[in-house]
Amino acid sequence: MAKLEGSFTVEDMKNVQINIGAVVKEEEEWDQPMGPFPKPQIATLRDWDFKILNRYRIFYAPADDTCTLCTYGPCDLTGNKRGACGIDMAGTCGKIVLVACLMGTCAHTAHGRHLYHWTLDKFGDMKFDMGTDILVTAPLTETIIGIRPKSLKDFGKALEYCEEQITQLLAATHTGQEGSYVDFESKALHTGMIDSLGKEICDMLQIVAYNMPRGDPNAPLVEIGMGTLDQNKAVLIAYGHNLAAGAEAMFYTETNNLWDKVDIGGVCCTAIDLTRIGEGMGEKKVPDMVGTKAKVAGAIGWWRKMVRAGIMDTVMIDEQCVWCDALKDCEERKIPLIATNDKIMLGLKDRTNDPVDEIVDDLVNFRVPGVVILDPVKAGEVGVKTAIAVKPKRADIKNKSVLTEDEFKKLVSSCTKCNECAFVCPPHIRISNLMEEAAKGNLEPFSSTYEVCVGCGRCEQVCRQDLPILKMYEYANREYIRNQKFKMRAGRGPIRDTEIRAVGAPIVLGTIPGVIALVGCSNYPNGTKEAYDIAKEFVDRGYIVVTSGCMAMDMSLYTDAEGKTIWEQYPGAFDGRNICNVGSCVANAHIHGAAIKVATIFAHRNHRANYDDIADYILSKVGACGIAWGAYSQKAASIATGVNRIGVPVVVQPHSVIYRRAFLGRADLPEDWMVIDARDGSKVRIEPAPEHMLYVAETKEEAMLMMAKLCFRPSDNSIGRMIKLTHYCDISMKYFGKLPDDWPVYVRHASELPLAWKDQMMKELEEKYGWKIDWKAKKIVEGPIRPADVSFDPTNIERKIRVRK
Repeated sequence: MAKLEGSFTVEDMKNVQINIGAVVKEEEEWDQPMGPFPKPQIATLRDWDFKILNRYRIFYAPADDTCTLCTYGPCDLTGNKRGACGIDMAGTCGKIVLVACLMGTCAHTAHGRHLYHWTLDKFGDMKFDMGTDILVTAPLTETIIGIRPKSLKDFGKALEYCEEQITQLLAATHTGQEGSYVDFESKALHTGMIDSLGKEICDMLQIVAYNMPRGDPNAPLVEIGMGTLDQNKAVLIAYGHNLAAGAEAMFYTETNNLWDKVDIGGVCCTAIDLTRIGEGMGEKKVPDMVGTKAKVAGAIGWWRKMVRAGIMDTVMIDEQCVWCDALKDCEERKIPLIATNDKIMLGLKDRTNDPVDEIVDDLVNFRVPGVVILDPVKAGEVGVKTAIAVKPKRADIKNKSVLTEDEFKKLVSSCTKCNECAFVCPPHIRISNLMEEAAKGNLEPFSSTYEVCVGCGRCEQVCRQDLPILKMYEYANREYIRNQKFKMRAGRGPIRDTEIRAVGAPIVLGTIPGVIALVGCSNYPNGTKEAYDIAKEFVDRGYIVVTSGCMAMDMSLYTDAEGKTIWEQYPGAFDGRNICNVGSCVANAHIHGAAIKVATIFAHRNHRANYDDIADYILSKVGACGIAWGAYSQKAASIATGVNRIGVPVVVQPHSVIYRRAFLGRADLPEDWMVIDARDGSKVRIEPAPEHMLYVAETKEEAMLMMAKLCFRPSDNSIGRMIKLTHYCDISMKYFGKLPDDWPVYVRHASELPLAWKDQMMKELEEKYGWKIDWKAKKIVEGPIRPADVSFDPTNIERKIRVRK
């Protein structure tokens, strides 16, 4: 029998006898001691959750008054009634929230599990190397699990932990288990944390295996837009979130020199990940810079618009955020569809084991509308071959699938103006007005609302005349679609340690006014332009702006007067007046990671298995706020909840009331804002900073004002507070024409007053609020909640007290 020496895992061995001679302690390469909470279980961080939930009250808006989850139901839960199992209305709401968060978390974690198996199968185990500028390599894995991965296989331990927690959490939703809404919310926060870990695992695996950028602020600019897909070539679209099959299509095209025959584009997060491949400085197991040859066709909201524009010749779907009627849409237009992941099979036959040429022949001759191929390599080859072969056959079909002028005019005249469409349209577009103007020959309303339309197709579902409204949008915007060509920066991946060293102090002291994270889907209340407007507002003001996923794609569709996209206007570092695209939605984990790094690199906090300590630091000292302005799926719910648990507030768009839950602070209750001064253990009342943890805004203007406000932190020094207060007041003046009502709450010293309104504000503090002002010295003598104290060390955790009074 061969003798193995050195480090190996049991997974590598089959049919072997193991004789253990001596157990040698693994060399410890990480000098941080293990923290108090490695692999926290459901109840481990419950105390931390309750600190959040006691300050930020849970507000529910139930969808209905009954519970129908078991056969005793439906149970009437109105008033103080309880269901047959004993659960009340709040408990039911908490349970639904937990289920929604679990759905999102499962999606990300299962994605990670698939990538784990696939990358190890394809590339073998690889060193987990993030380069010399990143020493805190996997912040969430280190903070939650307490391990520092050395190779891809080490993420298997983190996945096993996630999967166990998800199973236990899902079990808690069964009838006869948890009944307290507060504990349901604690479990939802735990779920959100698992979600963030699952996302980190996903992105770390693909960064290393596919050699993606490792925190590169100068990641390449790539093409985005429907017009970037060359209609003289076959067009293959990869749609979803898992890059495996789409990447194989690119490798096949590269190996066989087929780029002059096929264009490959992506929809949703697969699009971003395809454009990151081969652009890193790590081990090169994929073609160098091949990612720059892929196109970002568009975000999730563009799928149906693309189909109706007749852009694609073949589609490969993988997982997550794929519309369930994708096959129907494709079949109607003779677009072959290949399902590449067992999470979405759409009733198609599994042809994984069939010969490539047989599958291609069936698809190209339309004998089947689509197939399932669960081998990414085969799926990629079939995808490319099918797209090239079917393109000439589809030419006539493609022309017939779009409207002619006469057909458009006839359809427009068929509208009865019943306005059923406007009632169900998420952004409430008055489609009948568009039809009326189009009948007069004016297509401008169709054009000006094209970006506002979220592409959900609900208008078509209720139309009494069966008008193909999205198809009519395509007709009216054909020239725009043809010229929709923009640039966006490829996902850069994590934030470098060196960047954190530069901005850690300014973030904590407030002289960089905040970190703004724009994430989420494309269900915007008033169009994609709002994504650009919000990002530009904050990057112009000197905030660090970070974005990912569909929001990063959608903000790329707009330019300044010089024709530059936001990626061409600003640098891509993690710094003030910069904007970073970290990558697809799983790359959101790097935003958590950046916050953790501020605590561990700048403040020298031990983060290893020390989640609540790090979250407490972030809540008290890292002025950051997330916004999910296009939140759509359950993943958005789990992402936001994970961000909340680590101490970062989130603002969501008005459609998010469908989530039916908010975490709102009560600024009028002083007892809610008592914290510990870690220097001596004394209790200190702070200003409400941040005031809310999960807030639904009605307009982008309200959202931006709230985001500026939610960047306040108790640790701000006076210069930092003045800067933050200036932006808060200036945004209010810009969009609402007045100072915000609660600006005095955040004033601790006269030096913190914005210079533009200082005299006016001091006068108002004296006359309206009764503060005592020394006008000769221009000092505030009495009035603030607390004085400014640059050495104040706020915490919510007793064990952080250094010396007790």
